[in-house]
Parts: sequence; structure tokens; C-alpha cells
Amino acid sequence: MVDIVLDPSLPEPPFEQVRSQVARRAASGDLPAGTKLPTVRALATQLGIAVNTVARAYKELEADGVVVTEGRRGTFVAAPDAPADVEAVAADLAASARRAGLTLAQTQRLLGDAWTSA
Repeated sequence: MVDIVLDPSLPEPPFEQVRSQVARRAASGDLPAGTKLPTVRALATQLGIAVNTVARAYKELEADGVVVTEGRRGTFVAAPDAPADVEAVAADLAASARRAGLTLAQTQRLLGDAWTSA
């Protein structure tokens, strides 16, 4: 369950309170990647606010890359982007494996072996 609490005494509007709480908790790892968020309607009902308010918060979170919406499956906390140096190493691995004639499955197995022995 994703607990979000609105504070009417704050100057921030409700959509911003929802957006900032989800963003902060995702960044801290309190909401790990893959966590399913409540539907817009369910969260609006839980918080006692308009559906459009939650929809705006989710839309801004998606624009910022904090969440991803997968159609009818729902809205999930997005996986953080890989650091540039890791992406570069992955690209090098893919290029080297292709030059060596390895398949994707063989390359994934090699990476898995390296991951577990590291």
C-alpha cells in the first residue's frame, strides 16, 4: 500500500503534495522500482480529492520519468536510469559479443556468471 498524506495547512496544492511524496519516496528507495501505485480513482477516493488532481500528479511524475503507466496494467514506479558509465560498458559488451558471434542468450549467461562471481 502506498501511503500518501495530504496536509491542508501546506501552501502546496494537493497535486504537488502527491507528486512530491511519490517522487521523494521513489528516489529514497522507499517505493522501489516496480511498485504498483493505486489507480487514479482509488487514490483520489482515499485522499478525498478530485480524480483530475491525482491524474495531474501522475502525469507530471510520468513526464519526470518517476513512474510509467502501462495501460490497463496500471502505474508503476519506474526503474532509475542506468548511470552513463554502465550504459557505455553494456554497449561495449554487446558490440564485443556480436563481433565474437555470441547470441544474446550466451551473452546474458556470461553476464549472469560475472554478476554472481563479483
